Amino acid sequence: MKKVKNYNWALVLPIYAFTILFVLIPLIYIVVLSLLRKDILWGVTNEFTLQNYRKMFDPVYLRTFADSLGLAFGTTVITVLMGYPFGYFMAKLAPKRRAFVMLLVVVPFWTNALVRIYGWMIILRAKGVLNHLLMSLGLIDTPLKILYTYGAVLLGMVYSLLPFMILPVYTSVEKMDWSLVEAARDLGANAAQAFLTVTLKLTLPGVLSGFVLVFVPSIGLFFISDLLGGGKIMLVGNLIKNQLMQARDWPFGAALSVVMMIMTFAIIFLYRKLTHSSDLEEFF
Repeated sequence: MKKVKNYNWALVLPIYAFTILFVLIPLIYIVVLSLLRKDILWGVTNEFTLQNYRKMFDPVYLRTFADSLGLAFGTTVITVLMGYPFGYFMAKLAPKRRAFVMLLVVVPFWTNALVRIYGWMIILRAKGVLNHLLMSLGLIDTPLKILYTYGAVLLGMVYSLLPFMILPVYTSVEKMDWSLVEAARDLGANAAQAFLTVTLKLTLPGVLSGFVLVFVPSIGLFFISDLLGGGKIMLVGNLIKNQLMQARDWPFGAALSVVMMIMTFAIIFLYRKLTHSSDLEEFF
């Protein structure tokens, strides 16, 4: 028995080492850096301060957080409206058709995200494919300004994150006990009532998983905002990048990163609470 315990410890040791070296130590470094003051010329001083956190209450930075949360919320709502029916009906397809549709959902992951966003830039630009198509159909006379707008950034977010909503919903629907739906129908519920009281309730964990997988990344996907928004749409991710790469204000960039981590942990904590069976019952 003792040898087995020693063997198990040897198996988990690399996991602990990896977690400490590449997760815990960088987190501690970021937190400590966020409490330091930027040097006048370069780097940081050893003076501890909360100024970096107080600085976030500036209206400019509060507006950036509000814009990021607004865009993340809009992205999540659209992905739910599109991803839920897609995942629902995909789970009800015949096995061969389901495998084909699943392949179509997964294929974009085989291509670099930047390449796909550059593809959208070609489609949305003034002389791009979309404007050319609309003008050919006679729907518009002059090219529309689509690229470098809020709508273009929202489109890029939805396009990039939609699979992260489809797949959890698909998994929930596929594992659902359909006999419960049949029982509801036998008891007199119509299709809509059975969906709202049984199907939606049973698949809500998948929706909540998709919410976390979509909402959290959409706050910090700065490259989509840079490319499709032309730098006009400032998100928290863009702000952190600018502080680290351009302003060289590493402590403030670290403080912004700490706040983003706290927001992420709060969302994950809320997700875990809601997906608990008793909390889910209270939710309904």
